[in-house]
Amino acid sequence: MLRYRSGLSVSDSTRDLTEGPMMDQPTTPLAENREAAPLSAWALPTLEGCAVLLYFSRDAFAGVFRYYASLTHLDALWFVPDLFAFACVAAFTYRYAFKQGSIIAILLVLYTIFALFLGYVFLGETKGLASSMKMIAPAFVGFCFCGREFKDQKLLLNVIYFLFFASMIGIFWSAHSRLPWVAFSYESFGATRTAARLWWTGGESRISGFAADSTMAAYFVLITYVFTSIRKSVLWCLIWAGPALYAIQVSTNKTALGVLVIYLGGLLLVRAFDERHRFAALRSLALWSFACLLVPPALMLAFSGTNLGRIAKSLYSLQDRINNSWQLPFVYMNDLMPLGYFTGCGLGCFNYPQQLFSNKVSYYVPVDNFYIGTYLMFGPIFVIFVIFVIMAVARTRDIYKLTAIFVMNFYTITVLGYGPASGLLVITMAFSEVFGKASPLPRVSRNAMRPPPPQLLKVASG
Repeated sequence: MLRYRSGLSVSDSTRDLTEGPMMDQPTTPLAENREAAPLSAWALPTLEGCAVLLYFSRDAFAGVFRYYASLTHLDALWFVPDLFAFACVAAFTYRYAFKQGSIIAILLVLYTIFALFLGYVFLGETKGLASSMKMIAPAFVGFCFCGREFKDQKLLLNVIYFLFFASMIGIFWSAHSRLPWVAFSYESFGATRTAARLWWTGGESRISGFAADSTMAAYFVLITYVFTSIRKSVLWCLIWAGPALYAIQVSTNKTALGVLVIYLGGLLLVRAFDERHRFAALRSLALWSFACLLVPPALMLAFSGTNLGRIAKSLYSLQDRINNSWQLPFVYMNDLMPLGYFTGCGLGCFNYPQQLFSNKVSYYVPVDNFYIGTYLMFGPIFVIFVIFVIMAVARTRDIYKLTAIFVMNFYTITVLGYGPASGLLVITMAFSEVFGKASPLPRVSRNAMRPPPPQLLKVASG
């Protein structure tokens, strides 16, 4: 990954391709025109950048925010990022469905409306519909990054850098002190929610730090480390990997811990390549990470019905996912909405809107996998969308998006990703190039596509 300097020419940008653990995307004359005006480190971000900034800041301090907002009767401030998300829904519809005329964008908007209707029928309550709308809106924040480079969001990147250290401090502090917002109960749309203090499979204390629960706390250590490392040298990454891994271990979140280890392995692997081949290596890793979609089916075929808890107590949660989380929703679909096998059961089904606001709450099963959970809501058309996403990743040039694809495909094997909203918008940001034009190459000169001269490929220090 790389460091970024604003206002660079094509050759200067190419020089930055190796100034970090992996590589930056190649720069074309089109990108050069966008970078003509230097970007201030504290310049205001775009609409989607503001939304990500607000979601990240809110979710990383969710426990603190909920507690003090409740004490001061300012609970409504919690929904400020959602206002920006709905603005991004409108911006996405205008930019890519109307102005650009992307067929995929048009179909996405139309099918999302249809899925909202199906979800309302499935959930059977108006509050469930409102919760589903709030749930899906952050996805459009990420989609709005189509054709836009994440590295241009300078203020957001500075905030992410701060959140990395703040998230670790919160976990370490929470591990040694009883913070007032731990296990605090709050209301959302009339439903009371409380973060669990004990791990249900082992009785361990779950450390939440400044966030609302341990999963959220660990996620922010992981994702802020990943985004920050893109601009840092290998030496920085190795030095701060230790505290990040330890903080996640303290939080008891094994998924985030394993994914961070995998990310570090991928980082060092790509770094081992010659400078000219690092970007291609990173893109290959991002594409191959879609093989993670086959992990749940493979585990179900191999271990369905097996008592993994007898082998090792730590495997009990995996056993529950294999036998219940990934399979039962399809069994229940036959009783609740057989049509859902072809259309999906709508937004909110087998997700937190059903758990909180539905007359079918007795059928609720937590679906701990993003792709399975989304397939349940949208149906087989989601498979077609994922195929187009994979094709888009093959032409994606943004280092942040490729890195996010690699990390989130591993992370979402056992995580649904719709709560907190920060997880969903990172996934859709990585998917966003699916709405771009299929081939920009005819508009790029031959000279721009030639490999850069060797003297411009400078290895980063550290």
